[in-house]
Formats: sequence, structure tokens, C-alpha cells
Amino acid sequence: MYPLIRLLGAAVGFAILTGCASVPMETPEADAALKTFASPPADHAGLYIYRDSFAGQGLKKTVTVDGKAIGETANRVYFHRLITPGLHKIGTESEFSDNVIDLVATAGKNYYVRQSIKVGVFVGGAKLEVVPEDVGQADLQKCTLATSQ
Repeated sequence: MYPLIRLLGAAVGFAILTGCASVPMETPEADAALKTFASPPADHAGLYIYRDSFAGQGLKKTVTVDGKAIGETANRVYFHRLITPGLHKIGTESEFSDNVIDLVATAGKNYYVRQSIKVGVFVGGAKLEVVPEDVGQADLQKCTLATSQ
């Protein structure tokens, strides 16, 4: 009986880590417009937050900017925000507590933050990292714009 329970638990865990999650999506036109990576207005910075990791495809993770939720990520989705210049806190829910990074934004510049899912004890955790412009733009070509909250 015990091996059967272990096998069932492993199957459920595998399904959670590799299944597909879905989130509300924007129009293809809005997605295409943002993938031109135009410079933001002179008094703002552009922020792209995306997830393109294979692990944890069945998990949705909320992302925040300055403590305000902007939406839930799923694999190969991204969000875009215009932010004011200065210090911002970009966060994502993780397994035991939120993972938060600081981003100092300069007006007229775009920033790219990659969210990745990591193996956890009960559910997958998440981490954030600022990536160079060329890496972010290449990764975003494989992603689709999600609807923000």
C-alpha cells in the first residue's frame, strides 16, 4: 500500500511541475506593438517581466511592482509596465516568502526581468533576475503578453 501512495504522490508532484497553467492574454496587436521595444516616454522607463522556464509549467506565480500585483505568470508570458525613474521593488511569490529585487530605473530606458521557477519542498519557488537588453528581447520573442490586473 505504501509504495502505491508514494507513486501517486510522485505523479501528482510531476503533474504540478510540468502541467500547463493559463492566464488571461492581451490581443496579438498589443503583443506585437510591445515587441518593437520602442523607447518609453522621456519621463518613464519601460519594464518587461517575463517567464520562459520549462520547470513548473503548471504553476502560476503572482508578480508585483512596488507591492502592487500586476498579474500571474505562466510559462512563456510577459507583462509590460511604464514606471517612473528611481528605485522600484519587483517581487514574485515563492514557496515560503516573496522574492523581491531592487531595480533602479532611468527615464527613457527599457528593463527586462526574468522570472524562473525553481524546485521547492512543497511547490516550486520563484526567483527574479534583471537580464541584459539583448537577452530579454530575444527571450520575449517566444512569449506572449498577458493581461495585467
